[in-house]
Amino acid sequence: MHLPWAITRSCNTFFSKSYLNIINNYPTPEAGLNAWNKHLKNFGLGTYLHTDLPVGSKGFIPDGNFYNRYYGKGKWYASFTISNGIGQGEVSTTPIQLANITAAIANKGYYITPHVIKQIDHSTNGIKPIYLNPKSTQIDAHFFPPIIKGMADVYKTGTAKYSQLPDMELCGKTGTSENKTRIDGKIVKLPDHSIFIAFGPRENPRIAVAVFVENGGYGATIAAPIASLMIDKYLTHHISRPDLYRRIINIDLSKIYQKKYPQKKDSL
Repeated sequence: MHLPWAITRSCNTFFSKSYLNIINNYPTPEAGLNAWNKHLKNFGLGTYLHTDLPVGSKGFIPDGNFYNRYYGKGKWYASFTISNGIGQGEVSTTPIQLANITAAIANKGYYITPHVIKQIDHSTNGIKPIYLNPKSTQIDAHFFPPIIKGMADVYKTGTAKYSQLPDMELCGKTGTSENKTRIDGKIVKLPDHSIFIAFGPRENPRIAVAVFVENGGYGATIAAPIASLMIDKYLTHHISRPDLYRRIINIDLSKIYQKKYPQKKDSL
């Protein structure tokens, strides 16, 4: 199966083609997009998660109607939207949603709505059921092992191999978010954002995290080491990779953040 390999190597071509196959498997691109949209929303994307935090964003997962308004009904094809296949294009998510997806993968098909309050006076009485009851993604559990294998191999031989921890099998996926804007009618490339999702350990997982470092570059460069260190500290209560810790705390992005860009006149 090519899926584990594609996850391990972060192969954009594989995911782009898989996305096109999904959309084109339906009678029309509109029907395919709507089915794809439904699956992603079952994982908590494109909608409010209804956490017990006071603020949040629902992000955005496009459907057929979105592209009908943009291009005109019947005037667009799956290839027009191919960037969605690698999580870019019109797709917009939040860090808590990414962490929630990671938990759903670790659980092989379900998640519990993220929440801060677990107990009140040592009891779950008064806690809303949404924070206690599992929510199904509507995807059968037997589809998840290949994904988990690929994410485990990300640490063993893939894009996060330099962030693996000793004596602990973790699962993760790197992400690099292209960052562009339009200034005076021209598209300007800005430093990429570094993204990484992970859970651990592989068997009987106890923690899922999502790390987003603005203008941090490749996902493997900054976000992956941070995720590993967070998981390490949570599970073992100490840092088993002091070399990794020293490298991360000595990274300085201030020059990037302080750089002056021309005033943006319209957004991309």
